[in-house]
Amino acid sequence: MAFLKKIEALMMEMQNPDTGVKTQTQRVMITNIPHAVAGNDVLQWILQRLQITQEEALHLGDLFVKYGYIYPLQEPKNLTLKTDGSLYRFQTPYFWPVQAWPADDTDYAIYLAKKNIKRKGILEEYEKEHYNMLNQKINYKWDFVIMQAKEQYKAGKERKKADRYALDCQERAYWLVNRTPPGMLDALEYGLDRVTDPNENKKKTMDVYRREIMYYQQAIMKSRVKSSVSLGGLVKYSEQFLSNDPILSGCLPSNPWITDDPEFWDLNAKLVEVPTRMRVERWAFNFSELIRDPKGRQNFQLFLKKEFSGENLSFWEACEDLKYGDQSNIKEKAEEIYKLFLAPGARRWINIDGTTMGITVRGLKHPHRYVLDAAQTHIYMLMKKDSYGRYLKSPIYKEMLAKAVVPQETVKKSSNFPFGRRHLRSSPSPVILRQQEEEAKAKEAATTVDITQVMSKLDRRSQLQKDPPK
Repeated sequence: MAFLKKIEALMMEMQNPDTGVKTQTQRVMITNIPHAVAGNDVLQWILQRLQITQEEALHLGDLFVKYGYIYPLQEPKNLTLKTDGSLYRFQTPYFWPVQAWPADDTDYAIYLAKKNIKRKGILEEYEKEHYNMLNQKINYKWDFVIMQAKEQYKAGKERKKADRYALDCQERAYWLVNRTPPGMLDALEYGLDRVTDPNENKKKTMDVYRREIMYYQQAIMKSRVKSSVSLGGLVKYSEQFLSNDPILSGCLPSNPWITDDPEFWDLNAKLVEVPTRMRVERWAFNFSELIRDPKGRQNFQLFLKKEFSGENLSFWEACEDLKYGDQSNIKEKAEEIYKLFLAPGARRWINIDGTTMGITVRGLKHPHRYVLDAAQTHIYMLMKKDSYGRYLKSPIYKEMLAKAVVPQETVKKSSNFPFGRRHLRSSPSPVILRQQEEEAKAKEAATTVDITQVMSKLDRRSQLQKDPPK
């Protein structure tokens, strides 16, 4: 993250003994903690140094705490900057994120083991899960982990009480940032634009800038879609999904919020045995509608198994769980997916090209929730272009469509039910309306014309043609 270097420059200024935040010994409960600062002092320093608004300064102070540059002494789990007398300390530069000190499983196991010894088995629920998982994962060196934990605990007891308390807060703050508990925001998560290696400092060459300029020039010259084409696509989409809109077309068999009849929910459950016909027909609209529906994926998986390619959809579902599932054990999930689907000789090996495989393997060195996006997109397009068309023509889909339920409407039409099922008609096209208006005007003009006057003019014209004036 490039902005971390800017934060660290500010942290160096903030710790300057002449121009930075003044630190002093503060009393926390019954312990005197040296080099502590108050949250309000940090906020005032940011306001004076950067000349920004108080809201922006408070947000920047929160970032300092969330990324572990400042850690709280009184509420270790509350990683926010309080604008009062709450006490904080500056984190040791060795633990700053840019130092790229890896949050290794062995170090985390030693930390949990030491905490387990200190608290005599009283750990948080997520810490207990991690402790047991690490015990199974690195069981071959668990004796070393316990030995190190005991030595560190013994060395800690020999320190002064103030130093021991500050170091405990410092270590806890580091692991709260690098091994985020469930439900907390992972501050070090890059998101969609994360690079393969976050510690790699790439220098842009002239060739890179030249290609960027060419790309933006082509983007500027790219033709735009006509408004008529765009509106036509919108009309086509609306007509296609009209019958599936519960507000415009109503619900079948009835609206459960009005009639207190849960049959609509029973028929449209995620993995109902026999789905409704409307739901099955929607799978044929496009591939995203099929793969978004759990029942559709189940039926599509049955088809893929017959084609001996069921691992494609399983890999796609595993990638979705990696992105949107529990983020506390994301590294273990990514490793399991790699071993099951991507590693050489994997049990359910999937076929992706060498370029995509190279990107994926490099990304797995620093796993995050989007690390398998390239491989997932490749498999998604493969299923969409190759398997989806055959699925719609297969007996599996046709059999499901034949067995599908068509629920009958159970609620009578009444003005008391504004969201009942209504059979709406689409409005005619403006072009057709204009043609009808022109035809009506022409008929009206034809009825108002006096036919005798027209005939007399025609006779006079023909007479002139026979006897032209001399």
